[in-house]
Amino acid sequence: MAKKPSGGPLTRVQLLCEIGLSPQWQLREQSAVALAAPSVPVTLPDERCPAMANAIAAITELPPPPAATAVPAFARSQAIAGMSWEQLQHSVAACRACALCQQRRQAVLGVGDVAAGWLFIGEGPGAEEDARGEPFVGPAGQLLDAMLAAIGLQRGKDVYIANAVKCRPPNNRTPEATEIATCAPYLQRQIALIQPRLIVLLGRAAAHALLGEVGSLASLRGQTFSYPAPQAGGHAIPVVVTYHPAYLLRTLTDKAKAWEDLCRARRLMRTIQATGAQAAPSLPA
Repeated sequence: MAKKPSGGPLTRVQLLCEIGLSPQWQLREQSAVALAAPSVPVTLPDERCPAMANAIAAITELPPPPAATAVPAFARSQAIAGMSWEQLQHSVAACRACALCQQRRQAVLGVGDVAAGWLFIGEGPGAEEDARGEPFVGPAGQLLDAMLAAIGLQRGKDVYIANAVKCRPPNNRTPEATEIATCAPYLQRQIALIQPRLIVLLGRAAAHALLGEVGSLASLRGQTFSYPAPQAGGHAIPVVVTYHPAYLLRTLTDKAKAWEDLCRARRLMRTIQATGAQAAPSLPA
C-alpha cells in the first residue's frame, strides 16, 4: 500500500492523484438540515459545441408563424359571383365562413327548378332540413306546400326554394345580421343564376337579407319592392314580403294576412306574364 512521505497510509484523494486521476465527485459532510449542492462545473452548449449553440440560437430567433388569415370579403364575393350551380353547391357544402358551420350536419343550398319564375326565400334550415339537406321539409314546409298549392303552384315546378343562410342556427334561432351578411353572396348568386320573375320573402330575416333594414315585417306587407337586375341590361325583379310558415303555425290568426299576400303575388305574376314587363317600384330609402 502506498504511504505518505511521513510513512502513514494515503487518503483516497491522494491515492487517486498518485495514479493520475482527479476526483469527479467529492462527498461533502451532510448537515442536519440539508445536503450542500455539489460544486460541479456546468458546461454550456456553446462551450462544448459552437455549431450546436448557433443552431439553438437560430431556432430561438425564428419569427412566430403567421396567423391564418381569412379570405377578404370582397374577394370571396367576387369568387362566388362567378360560380356555376355545381361550384356553388361544393362551395356551400365546404363553407366555414361563419360560426353556423360548427354545429350543422350539412349545408342546405336550396331545392327546385333552377329556371323558375317564382323564388321563395326563407330564413334558415331547421332540424329536419339540416338532417335531410333540403329546405322546408318539416311542419313549416308542409304548410308552405299547402300555400303554394292554394295559388296553383307546386314545389319543383317553376318554383325554387332557398334560405337567407345555408346552415342551421343553433336551436332554430333567427339568423343574426352578421350571419346573413356572410351568406348573402350565395343567395345573390342563386338569384343571378335563376333569374326569377318574382321573389317572395318569407319572414323578417329573409326581408333583411334582400332588402336590408327597411322596417318591420308588418310595414313591408302590401308593398312591391324591387331587386336590382342580376344581369346587365336585365329587368329589376319585383319582391313581395309575407309571413314565414313557422310563424303562421304559431299564430293562426295571421294566416288570412298571408293568404292576402299570396293572392297579391299571384296577381302581380299574372300581370308580369301578360305584359312581359318586370318593372317595380323603387326600394324605399
